[in-house]
Amino acid sequence: MFKTVERPVFSAIQTKLFPIYFGLQTILPATLALTFPGNALVGVSSGIFGLFEASSRWHSLAPIATMFVTGLVNLVVLLPATVKIMKDRRGQVKRDGKEWYEPGPHSEEMRALNKKFGMLHGISSLLNLATFVSALVYGFTLGSRLQSVLDGV
Repeated sequence: MFKTVERPVFSAIQTKLFPIYFGLQTILPATLALTFPGNALVGVSSGIFGLFEASSRWHSLAPIATMFVTGLVNLVVLLPATVKIMKDRRGQVKRDGKEWYEPGPHSEEMRALNKKFGMLHGISSLLNLATFVSALVYGFTLGSRLQSVLDGV
C-alpha cells in the first residue's frame, strides 16, 4: 500500500486499520488465556488458572502475557500518541506550507515531529515483533503438547 497509494490515502487507511489490529492484538491473547487447554495427565488445570501453575508459566503464560501486554501498550499508549503526532504534523504542514514527506529543508518543529513519529513507529514495530515471536513460542508449545498426546495414543 505504501508504494501504490498516495500518502494521505495510506495514512487514512492506517488510521482505520491500526485500532482494529491493536484491539485484536490485545483481545486474542486474553482469549488464549481463557481457553488454555490443561493436561489432566500431569495435573494442569484448563483455563486461566492452569496458566499460573508452575509447569505452564514459562512456555505458556509468558508468551501469552507478552502478546497481551504488547498489544495493550500499542492500543492504549502508542496509538493515541501517534495519532496526536499526526495531527500536530498536519497543523505544522499548514504553518510551513510544505508536506512532512516532501524533500528539502523542514522547519525545526517539523523535524522534531518527524523524529518523534519515527521513534513511536519504531517502538510499535519492536512490540509487534515481540508479539510475533511470542506467538511462535506459544505455537511450538501447543504443537509439542499435541505431539506428546499423539505419541501416547
